[in-house]
Amino acid sequence: MTVREPVTAMETRITSMTVVALLLSIAACSTQKPPEAQVGETQVSDAAESWSPQAIDRPHLPNAYRLHPKVISGGLPDGEEGFRELSELGVKTVISVDGAKPDVDSAQKYQLRYVHLPHGYDGVPEERAQELAKAVRDLPGPIYIHCHHGKHRSPAAATVACVGSGLLEADLALSVLRTAGTSENYLGLYESAKSARRFEDDLLDALEAEFPETVDVPPMAEAMVAIERTFDRLQAFSSNDWQPLEEHPDLDAAHEALQLREHFTELLRTEEAQRRPAGFVEALRESELAATDLETALRQRRDSAQPVPSAAHSSLDRLAADCKSCHRQHRDVPLSEKQRP
Repeated sequence: MTVREPVTAMETRITSMTVVALLLSIAACSTQKPPEAQVGETQVSDAAESWSPQAIDRPHLPNAYRLHPKVISGGLPDGEEGFRELSELGVKTVISVDGAKPDVDSAQKYQLRYVHLPHGYDGVPEERAQELAKAVRDLPGPIYIHCHHGKHRSPAAATVACVGSGLLEADLALSVLRTAGTSENYLGLYESAKSARRFEDDLLDALEAEFPETVDVPPMAEAMVAIERTFDRLQAFSSNDWQPLEEHPDLDAAHEALQLREHFTELLRTEEAQRRPAGFVEALRESELAATDLETALRQRRDSAQPVPSAAHSSLDRLAADCKSCHRQHRDVPLSEKQRP
């Protein structure tokens, strides 16, 4: 039998101090607060704080970012050069979430498959999120997902697709939108990113998705695409002091203003517009009037060879303000709010 030596007073004190320290450590851990870094109800991990999508510098691929070795988010490829740059990046599949008809011919010239899965600024519907996740999982990559500018819808769609297919952790979702410059005014897009989740493989396996090259979009959405593109060209003219554009020397600013006015006029004649709330119709009429004033100011300048009057800039500012206000009230409302009874 082994006989233990008597415990000394020093050892007793050391043991007591060790126990006390251990108890204090346990107490501190139990009362420690979770990290404060949160966005809404989404906890932001250390990984999310340090990670961000990788920028891709290609002159004809606006706002392009790589989220994963298989997925790139960006804007509409700028003509044939854009599709050539996609080919140089090794891209095999292009997914458009924009309402405009995809340029299938240019894509095919570079052996790129086009898939059209459009959605709005109000968020990515559940069914579309599943289709995007299945596309990212199953179609040949790398995959380029784009909208028009590459700042709003495509980052949200790419995020939902990557999280849904398991290529990206859910707590990294908001980093994608912030890096791409997605406006916080698009509450539905942020909501879609924050609520993105991994879909079960069985669900995606059973999902019937044809992945068409092009789909028909409602007349309202088609009209809005035309308005957006014409307004972008007018903004380019404004930034160039209303002088001819180097990249589009064939365009005339006054004619673009006329086209914009006609877009609003034709949209007001549709049954779909007339079924909308009175505030929506009134916003269209205000924009129609602002476009008319812009055209008038630009034609006066062209016919008299005088500097562009300040009325042109103020009319364009009115158009921008009208569009922003209308979008906030009617377009950018999150899907979750639209679906409330």
